[in-house]
Amino acid sequence: MLMNDLDKRYFADLLKRYRNGKATEEEKNFLVAYYNVFDINEDAVDETDNTDAIKRRLKLRIDGQIGFNKTNHYKSVWLRYAAAAVILIGIMAGGYTFFSRKHKAQQLATVSDVAPGSNKAVLTLGNGQRIVLDDSGKGEIARQAGISITKTANGQIIYKTESSASSLEQPAVQNTVSTPKGGQYTVILPDGTRVFLNAASTITYPSHFAGNQRLVKLNGEAYFEVAKNKVMPFRVISNNQVVEVLGTHFNINAYTDEGSIKTTLLEGSVKVTSGISSVTIKPGQQAVVNNNTLSSKQVDLDEETAWKNGVFAFEDADLRSVMRQVSRWYDVDVVYDDSLPDDKFYGEISRNSKLSEVFKILELNNFKFTLKGKTVTVSYAPKAL
Repeated sequence: MLMNDLDKRYFADLLKRYRNGKATEEEKNFLVAYYNVFDINEDAVDETDNTDAIKRRLKLRIDGQIGFNKTNHYKSVWLRYAAAAVILIGIMAGGYTFFSRKHKAQQLATVSDVAPGSNKAVLTLGNGQRIVLDDSGKGEIARQAGISITKTANGQIIYKTESSASSLEQPAVQNTVSTPKGGQYTVILPDGTRVFLNAASTITYPSHFAGNQRLVKLNGEAYFEVAKNKVMPFRVISNNQVVEVLGTHFNINAYTDEGSIKTTLLEGSVKVTSGISSVTIKPGQQAVVNNNTLSSKQVDLDEETAWKNGVFAFEDADLRSVMRQVSRWYDVDVVYDDSLPDDKFYGEISRNSKLSEVFKILELNNFKFTLKGKTVTVSYAPKAL
């Protein structure tokens, strides 16, 4: 099904708004992706084609544009263009008409919408004092056990050792930083290790590290840039696994509702232990603990750490795994109608998007998302060709 006259008129209006600087960010991204990947040529799609045939044809076009092969570099390029491909598949195949549904989408954004997450967290000190970090001003926010705790202007927590060496003779106390759903935060630990906490995550650590190890506990997801210290290994306990490093960059996804724990290595070397099993992974590999079984595999690093770079990245992702990420970042609950198909999602969506904008993209896959209060209901809504 080709664009109808209404679609063409709206597309022309969209181009005019873009040239006049009045297009929204989503409209700009759509147009840039469209022109970068495809020639605007209605002959690209035959009216007799079905959706699968169109998908194959468009994928071949993208592959030709970006020199696609199996390496991670080109794989990440493919992911960046996949969202545009999904939109174009919907327009050209008739599965979803982006333009003719614009009024409905705009109404959704106006009537009921949710802003994306932001820097939000709570710091709990060893004495039980709770500090809401998004409310506190920059500068020193606490002092304990020979350590000064400072909040920076760009929303980071930094632990600094006081000048007196005797200050570290004080017993270390446990601190905790917790992000809510819809929150994220960065903590620089007493040893200089930088930790990026994703939404609905908690990290517990001492006010200063002593002894023969640096031990922290994680629930949820975090990206670690560990300060090097050959004589004091850095260990992360998350559920029923322990990750041990000397100094490296890695990501741990240990949400209890994900069913498995994933540790992805970007630099250096990491040893992952679960029960009596252990595995040492190399950059580009991921250790997976699933049902008390430990394994490792090669993964796409861009996809696994996309959240840290402000992106949702999906490749062969099922609906429920997509919505778990959406639920945590937008602080909404999700319920499902019965008999949903096992469709897969590919592409990228900015985590700076409003929830309605995320819905508009996901709805291209024949799903409907209804927001009432803080509850999203997902139903299957196939669209007639």
